[in-house]
Amino acid sequence: MAVLLPNAVLTVYALAHPWVRDANGVPMPPNPTQKPAPRGTWPGSVLEQPDASWSVRLAPQAWPVKEGDTITDETGRSWTLTSTRSHAVPGCSDADYVQATATLNPPEVL
Repeated sequence: MAVLLPNAVLTVYALAHPWVRDANGVPMPPNPTQKPAPRGTWPGSVLEQPDASWSVRLAPQAWPVKEGDTITDETGRSWTLTSTRSHAVPGCSDADYVQATATLNPPEVL
């Protein structure tokens, strides 16, 4: 098993899930100009991938996070999560983590 060491201190800004629905049952996302309150700050890992996406590892305390939630690091960079999955290692809770992919806000221009 490969171990990724933390390379950042990440703060999670999770939207309210599930979203409120309108009279027709359509999910209504929250106001994009209002940032949610921070959920917490934990050591984590953010690594840029060859396709310009980012691989993110979060502490298990960050769960639940969903697509559309935002994370920031101590330098002020910000990412929007595009997929999330919780990994629990049976019998070894110290190895639990949250795997996510993300896009940098704003995206880097190459």
